Amino acid sequence: MFYKEGKMKNLSVRNIVLAGFFLAVGIVLPFFTMQIPSIGNMLLPMHIPVLICGFVCGWPLGLIVGFILPLLRSMLFTMPPMYPTALAMAFELAAYGALTGLFYNRLAKKPLNTYIALGIAMIGGRVIWGIISAILYGMAGQPFEFAIFIAGAFTNAIPGIILQLIVIPILIMALENAHLIKYNND
Repeated sequence: MFYKEGKMKNLSVRNIVLAGFFLAVGIVLPFFTMQIPSIGNMLLPMHIPVLICGFVCGWPLGLIVGFILPLLRSMLFTMPPMYPTALAMAFELAAYGALTGLFYNRLAKKPLNTYIALGIAMIGGRVIWGIISAILYGMAGQPFEFAIFIAGAFTNAIPGIILQLIVIPILIMALENAHLIKYNND
């Protein structure tokens, strides 16, 4: 669970508040990027705060924020649509938050390892999205072919992937240098 040797791990008030902050950023950020829908969809605005949450708050809170964010945003603003988009995204973003937290905590704090943790999370989340999408589309009697997976997970997401690979490691390294990320507590 979240306990180790009688001490609470990762669920400090600080991390819970930060997780709430990342959830709020994930709710608001799409409003800025969606002013130009064709570009906004490609920038993947909800992914960024979830990935950062995993790095900063650890895997349990990264997973929770990632799962809740698309569902909450869908309930509040009907975007993304709940079925199948927000539901598939909930599993994808949960994987992002969990995997960044798990791998970042387990690897030595070196710039290359920040990229490794991010890369593993980005690939893992996209694979989870593909699996869940195939299940949901299959249940609806709609096809979800490999070409649809490649387009949705990679081709259409290239600008967002590039943005994530540039912005997130720089931000994480800056937080490390400022001693604002407190780890190995996973």
